[in-house]
Formats: sequence, structure tokens, C-alpha cells
Amino acid sequence: MLKVKITAVGNSMGIILPKEALNKLKASKGDTLYLVDSPEGLILTPYQRDFEAQMKAAEKVMKKYRNAFHELAK
Repeated sequence: MLKVKITAVGNSMGIILPKEALNKLKASKGDTLYLVDSPEGLILTPYQRDFEAQMKAAEKVMKKYRNAFHELAK
């Protein structure tokens, strides 16, 4: 378990993530991280929770309009 402290950042609050945490998250400066509510509490993750559902919806649309997308790609 890594311990972090809350610190003032301008008029807001923030935490500094140690290198070990950034390496485990595969995150670096400028990346977006998500706080996800779970039964265990909040989880910090680099993955958007509903991304898979969005991709399935996009694949459905692309399959339905495959010919139109093919023509537009010319």
C-alpha cells in the first residue's frame, strides 16, 4: 500500500503520486485518471469504466452503415 498526502495546489487540493504508483497505473504527465466508486471505496484507474459499452455501440453502427462508410472513405 502506498501512502499519499493531500496538498494545496493553487485554490484546489491534490495528491502527488509516487513513481511506483504511476508505473503501476502506466500513467504519465497529461494522462487522465478516473476515480471509480466501488464496494471497497474509490479506485483510481486509467481506464474509463464504460469504454467497452461505447465500443460495442460504435461497432454496431459501423456494421450497420458499413457500405456508407466505405463510400465516404473514397
